[in-house]
Amino acid sequence: MNNQRRDHLQRLAKLVFSVIFFLWTSAIDMIRRLMGRTAPATCVVLHYHEVSPQHRKRFARQLDLLINLAIPLSADNNQLLRAGNRYVALTFDDGFLSTVENAVPELVQRKIPATLFVTAGLLGSAPQWTTFGGDSLAGERIVPAELLKQVPNGFIAIGSHTLSHPWLPSVPEMTARVELSESRDKLKNLLNRDIKLFSFPYGAYTDRLVELCREAGYERVFTILPKLAFTDPQEYVTGRVQTDPTDWSLEFRFKLLGAYRWLPSVITWKQRAFRKPRSDRS
Repeated sequence: MNNQRRDHLQRLAKLVFSVIFFLWTSAIDMIRRLMGRTAPATCVVLHYHEVSPQHRKRFARQLDLLINLAIPLSADNNQLLRAGNRYVALTFDDGFLSTVENAVPELVQRKIPATLFVTAGLLGSAPQWTTFGGDSLAGERIVPAELLKQVPNGFIAIGSHTLSHPWLPSVPEMTARVELSESRDKLKNLLNRDIKLFSFPYGAYTDRLVELCREAGYERVFTILPKLAFTDPQEYVTGRVQTDPTDWSLEFRFKLLGAYRWLPSVITWKQRAFRKPRSDRS
């Protein structure tokens, strides 16, 4: 079985389990309504990497579906969600030029807020880091500083994604401190904006790294565990659902509906079974 066929079957299996999970949770919500109770609010944070020119139209269709199914809000939200509503926040990791050129105009056109997590020490250069899980960096480039300055401030927030995109749990603590603090300072000085949010490269983190993020001044940090978000106004570590413009239409719909939130339990089980370092790469 080649890798492409295996990946296809894995995606299909995740989709099937997610549909079953969604039907089960929907039945529970229906019982709540029959009992006169309002279903709790839900929020999913989606995270993308690149949006290439050939996939821009597919991404635009995803945004149109998003508007129909959920209420967009910013990733720095700290307000209580209204019961019975479905919300979504959009984030983009790495700071690729393709995201700025293809995703940002579609977001601004629809007035959808989003956050770009930028690898601050590599502006204008080709990404050189190791990839996992089939991510492709071919032809990608980090947005140059001058173009990053032109990203509209009204709907598009900027967050940090470290200086050099390391696997943070494996670097010395002093190096991690530099990656966290200097990336924030560099973006603040360049853009004259407050940099409040941070996402972990590869989704790899530890409890100590979360503490260092607090010390560096970040108000919220993001992993890639597909959990519901903003369940508590004081929430500091927020999970996200990995998304791509090439997602099948049904696959994207159920990600948006929060149906993939069963995955963290499986990821945690696998980590314990194989005793791997803590990471939430799915």
